[in-house]
Amino acid sequence: MNEIYQLVIAPFAEFEFMRYALASVLFLSLSAAPVGVFLVMRRMSLMGDAMSHAVLPGAAIGYIFAGLSLPAISLGGLITGLLMALGAGLASRLSVVKEDANFAAFYLGCLALGVVLVSRHGSNVDLLGLLFGSVLAVDTPSLTLIASVATFTIITLTIIYRPLFIESVDPVFMRIMGGHGGLSHILFLMLVVINLVAGFQALGTLMSVGLMMLPAICARLWFSRMERILFGAVAIAIASSLVGLLLSYHVNIPSGPAIILICASFYLLSLLIAPHGTLLIRIRSHKHRGVRH
Repeated sequence: MNEIYQLVIAPFAEFEFMRYALASVLFLSLSAAPVGVFLVMRRMSLMGDAMSHAVLPGAAIGYIFAGLSLPAISLGGLITGLLMALGAGLASRLSVVKEDANFAAFYLGCLALGVVLVSRHGSNVDLLGLLFGSVLAVDTPSLTLIASVATFTIITLTIIYRPLFIESVDPVFMRIMGGHGGLSHILFLMLVVINLVAGFQALGTLMSVGLMMLPAICARLWFSRMERILFGAVAIAIASSLVGLLLSYHVNIPSGPAIILICASFYLLSLLIAPHGTLLIRIRSHKHRGVRH
């Protein structure tokens, strides 16, 4: 029992920064993972990655004008994230290039611009902080922001769940029935942006999308019903966050990458043994076919 206490409980019982870090990733898991599920269901997974990079220039501008001010960095990231989503959407409507290609073009430009701005007006430490975050440095204002975003996300998803789900599964049916698919889509994009803004406070712009997408992809491999996918994604995100924090504490590695590494490891495991689309099942089916022939 003492070994289990020292391994699992002691880091959070003895150090306040570990408790803050745990609370922040738990809130992120509750909000970002369900958003990631809808990105997967709507075949918009790469859009999450693109928008996470779009947050960087706004965060850099906020840093230039106000230093490491949480409101300035968050507001800057929110504005540029929404502008990129709007710009990519307009470019898709006005050109022959599809939406995924426009998002790729915008996010590459935003990433380069953000890196240049921080490099010109800050240090390499500041740049690394914005890119990779520091979950162990989460303070009360940051935790308050993350908790507020999680609360707003859960409430909003509850309200728009039905039209968002129908549009994800059958957008043609939604248009025929005259549903509010456009409004739910706009609200959903806003949820993506604010969760990425909240996530980069702890995980940085490069890592925040990992906690949004990887648990959602894993859950899709394990479950087929939407409700189970949503709860499964949250459970996987929470478990990965807890194990990642403990791993970073005991092995002395960066916490954010450790959490995402655990998520990625679970994804690889899911590819092998999960019920839907598993490699092992396909290997066995090929063996059975070979025996029959």
